[in-house]
Amino acid sequence: MDKRKIQKLKKFIKELEAIRGRHTELVSVYVPQGYDLIKIIQHLEQEQGTASNIKDKNNRQRVIDSLEKMIRHLRLYKRTPENGLAAFSGNASTNESKVDIKVWSIEPPTPIQTRLYRCDQNFVLDILKQMLETKEIYGLIVMDNRDGTIGVLKGNAIIELIHLTSGVPGKIKSGGQCLMPDTSVDLADGQSAHIEELEEGDEVVSYNFEEKKEIVSEVKKVWKTTKENVYVIKTEEEEIQCSGDHLLFLGDGSTKSAFELTKHDKLVDCKGKDVSISSIKVLDKEVTMIDIEVSNKNFFANKILVHNSQARFARLREGAAKDFYKRIGGAANKEFLEKKEIKGILIGGPGHTKETFFDGDYLNNELKKKVIGTKDLSYTGEFGLNELVDKSSDLLTQESIIKEKNIVNKVLETLAKRPEMVAYGKAEVEKALEYGAVELLLLSEDLDEETTEELEKKADATGADVEFISTETSEGKQIKEITGIVALLRFAINN
Repeated sequence: MDKRKIQKLKKFIKELEAIRGRHTELVSVYVPQGYDLIKIIQHLEQEQGTASNIKDKNNRQRVIDSLEKMIRHLRLYKRTPENGLAAFSGNASTNESKVDIKVWSIEPPTPIQTRLYRCDQNFVLDILKQMLETKEIYGLIVMDNRDGTIGVLKGNAIIELIHLTSGVPGKIKSGGQCLMPDTSVDLADGQSAHIEELEEGDEVVSYNFEEKKEIVSEVKKVWKTTKENVYVIKTEEEEIQCSGDHLLFLGDGSTKSAFELTKHDKLVDCKGKDVSISSIKVLDKEVTMIDIEVSNKNFFANKILVHNSQARFARLREGAAKDFYKRIGGAANKEFLEKKEIKGILIGGPGHTKETFFDGDYLNNELKKKVIGTKDLSYTGEFGLNELVDKSSDLLTQESIIKEKNIVNKVLETLAKRPEMVAYGKAEVEKALEYGAVELLLLSEDLDEETTEELEKKADATGADVEFISTETSEGKQIKEITGIVALLRFAINN
């Protein structure tokens, strides 16, 4: 859709939104594409007769006058415009004692499909507003083994929807399995202490499965580490908060990491008995956790038996990664399957993670068909979303955001290399327009209407192209920072 038509429509809507009727006196008429205008006029003439029955004298007269002005206006058209017509009439005066009946009309940038006549306190503008909405959007997924972000590209806006962090252990073994600092650990002397208070040489309670009894373990090492999420595992009586890779014992003596547990598993309490899991929840937040190493490889944390062995570390990483990919896939499926207007999906991230995710069974098959490319990135998160769009310009060449980025970058590059070929600021650009030197005029979308219209008229008079630049992209913000009025020149002007 032509950006100048969009800008015109935005101004039109803004003007009409400011008008409020005292009663149901504002007339809105939508003529569909290809519909006979004569039939619309005949209908409005019938409505004039109906309006004569309105009890309130002032309201009756304003409605009749508004309909009369609307009918006269529509008779100026020889035929219905190509995309139909939206017309509005009513009292524009803000003075209670004065009446100023006006008519407004616009030939919309896209076809009108709805026939409508309504008298109300407000003009009916929803049909026009829908034309401003971007109909096609692109799904964005950026990820690695640490975090994943899901977003959309909608017009010129890159919108972050969901950010997830993983429970995938780091590549170093030390400090992998961790507990919250206030986790209570049973001591050999019958007391307990927070895990953050423990020191090397302290003695804690461990459990011997062969002899089915408690034994003493010496603390060999204590350290802190940072984790990006917390698994909260509740039983009927206890709660333990740990990292996703922390191993917990099951009743048969085997272990499972927190991210592998389900509510069907049974843990082991301080009496050696099986306890059921009532809930498992993942909190996405960065926290400092504590890890300890003990001589007999297990201890009781908040009365739950946990392991501190680093065995199965590689498998834990693989399992945690798969669990994280499932979470990303589930979130993407939920967000994108509901959006039928999704035109395509882009996936990006550092390393091979994105390919592993795409090749696996994590994304719904219908969404897989919409994946138009994967890109190697340096970042994830919000920066990753922007980098993904930038690096996908070859796939998005027809989209407005790429066109806008290319235009702005060309002007900024010229400003850096040949500053005499760029003018910016209202006074400098107006001078260039007077000389007929402007080839392309960039106007920030948040400029005031009076300035915009004035410069647009001067540009049209000299044959200069005009582009309205959004403030939602980094390039658009740069244009705004240098006054919001920038011109690429045909020839340099001597100041």
